Amino acid sequence: MENWRLNKMVTIKQALDDEVACNEWFLPGNSCCAGCGLEIALRWAMKALGPNTVLVTPASCLNVVIGLWPKTAPNFPFTNMAFAAGASAATGISEALKAKAYRFPGKNWEKITTLVFAGDGGTTDIGIQALSGAAERNSNIIYTCYDNEAYMNTGIQRSSSTPHGAKTTTTTLGKERYKKNLPAIMAAHEIPYVATCSISEPLDIYKKYKKAKTIEGCKYIHILAPCPPGWNYPSEDTVEIARLAVKTGVWPLYEIENGILRMHKKSHPLLDPSKRKPLIDYLSRQKRFAGMSEQSLIELQQNIDNDWKMLASRLHAQES
Repeated sequence: MENWRLNKMVTIKQALDDEVACNEWFLPGNSCCAGCGLEIALRWAMKALGPNTVLVTPASCLNVVIGLWPKTAPNFPFTNMAFAAGASAATGISEALKAKAYRFPGKNWEKITTLVFAGDGGTTDIGIQALSGAAERNSNIIYTCYDNEAYMNTGIQRSSSTPHGAKTTTTTLGKERYKKNLPAIMAAHEIPYVATCSISEPLDIYKKYKKAKTIEGCKYIHILAPCPPGWNYPSEDTVEIARLAVKTGVWPLYEIENGILRMHKKSHPLLDPSKRKPLIDYLSRQKRFAGMSEQSLIELQQNIDNDWKMLASRLHAQES
């Protein structure tokens, strides 16, 4: 086991192509819960983007876990923002950097990346109006939704990103509605880049942020970030839970660049339903799905299958 871990670390280090990526920009000592998917997501995003990044975070767990100055965890510029205004604030920062580059050429203002890191509440619900506006303007920002599928910071209330059948403090019998497909909504805005990621695939996160950094315009990245207290599973299982989400087809990994859909190598085979692991393997590891009825399980599986059919249809249309 130790040899496997060592080999894995060597592989990861070889894949990181510069010194910046080998550093930590979201520092240890923050107050994230043990096993927090958010911390993994942000660490790997910043390994790709580096310290020349301005981060905007609307109200979410991330506002809380960074700590108080001068002992804050981010080793880069960081701005807390109102719940609804993440994308709006990022647009303003991006335009200010553009103006700086125009007025003071040669100062590398244009090389600073403007990044939003928002929860699903601040993205799929409260922040969607500002995000849609930024997408329509094609603002030069990277907008990230770290998706833990509920309002975790304020008491585990349901969001429009909470999956069907999941229990929260406001859906005590399991949520009736289905998860809002924000990546598809953002792709409908015809922005230059949309991608999905899982914290179980850190190198995929790294590569997609490296690519997003080189693209002009509005980029949207949606990361599955499991939450141990909110999903009710042991904190040491976070990566395995995220990995099962991919293997069961709950969380397809793909990118849409200038309208062209590409599936990740671990998701492409799952276009064949027989290659997916049983959905129950994923659900049974989380107590938020405890007591879920057989009918709800069937309905959730049908919803997932329909999402895959849409992806397959888009791929087929590209090839024909």
